[in-house]
Amino acid sequence: MNGAILQQVFVVDYVVQSQMCGDCHRVEAKDFWKAVIQVRQKTLHKKTFYYLEQLILKYGMHQNTLRIKEIHDGLDFYYSSKQHAQKMVEFLQCTVPCRYKASQRLISQDIHSNTYNYKSTFSVEIVPICKDNVVCLSPKLAQSLGNMNQICVCIRVTSAIHLIDPNTLQVADIDGSTFWSHPFNSLCHPKQLEEFIVMECSIVQDIKRAAGAGMISKKHTLGEVWVQKTSEMNTGKQYFCRTHLGHLLNPGDLVLGFDLANCNLNDEHVNKMNSDRVPDVVLIKKSYDRTKRQRRRNWKLKELARERENMDTDDERQYQDFLEDLEEDEAIRKNVNIYRDSAIPVESDTDDEGAPRISLAEMLEDLHISQDATGEEGASMLT
Repeated sequence: MNGAILQQVFVVDYVVQSQMCGDCHRVEAKDFWKAVIQVRQKTLHKKTFYYLEQLILKYGMHQNTLRIKEIHDGLDFYYSSKQHAQKMVEFLQCTVPCRYKASQRLISQDIHSNTYNYKSTFSVEIVPICKDNVVCLSPKLAQSLGNMNQICVCIRVTSAIHLIDPNTLQVADIDGSTFWSHPFNSLCHPKQLEEFIVMECSIVQDIKRAAGAGMISKKHTLGEVWVQKTSEMNTGKQYFCRTHLGHLLNPGDLVLGFDLANCNLNDEHVNKMNSDRVPDVVLIKKSYDRTKRQRRRNWKLKELARERENMDTDDERQYQDFLEDLEEDEAIRKNVNIYRDSAIPVESDTDDEGAPRISLAEMLEDLHISQDATGEEGASMLT
């Protein structure tokens, strides 16, 4: 048997067990997080949140989140590290007027190695003002903004609150720190918007400016109009007001506005004003056929993947309001990624009623992984 070689054939079974690292295990556990950002806004409309959502998507600020949870009055962002949460808070401060408070809670500690495990919470509060709100400024704040009238309309909320005086077209920007130093509230609920019909409209050529007046808007035209509620057509009661929508309105047009003359205004600044300086009606925007606008809308937006609970049935109407704001305001639209909806045929930039629309030049092509750059079926990947 010297030099003999023995051979045997047998079957070897290998069992491959997948294993995750400790960090991935903690990520998969849905209730694990090291930091949370609670973004809140004490208002009844979510226009600011819809705008903030698009900014987060555009700049990819949602990539480091473990999960996003939507509740009734805001959003919660969960992170695996405090540094990612701090970066998000800095982004929020640059995009919307807000303030925040930070706190932390001790979870565990090791006295031998002198290590501590904390959970951090950042509470971010956005100013309670949305686009199309009518506000009343304090006398001191109105004077510091160029002696503008106290009753103003919010035309936009970006990194600051953009206001316009419907009587003089004077505009002003209020940042977060100024707002918290001189706070003010919305005078009317968004559901209090009423529909008026324009009876007469004339353009004001000579605008009288007071001493020390601020900047005048070049995108709006001052007009004097007589309007009547569509619900009071059989009464003959009309209202006179000045508006910043003089370039849009013609006799017979429908316009949305707030009836301050028959509204119970519970505001400390309004109560101290002379009644002659409070307008009867404040017009907000021209009204178009919403059904027709939705049918001809050939673009869409992306949304954050988030958990939803206790959702309001009014959310769809508020989202449609935000989409209409994008069509009407180019300044807001330039900060949002808008994608062409291939399911809707391309038409002209304006419909029969002249409702504003977004041009094809402002739209992006939505990327589908199953298609190549030519739009045809993509080739299989090389392995």
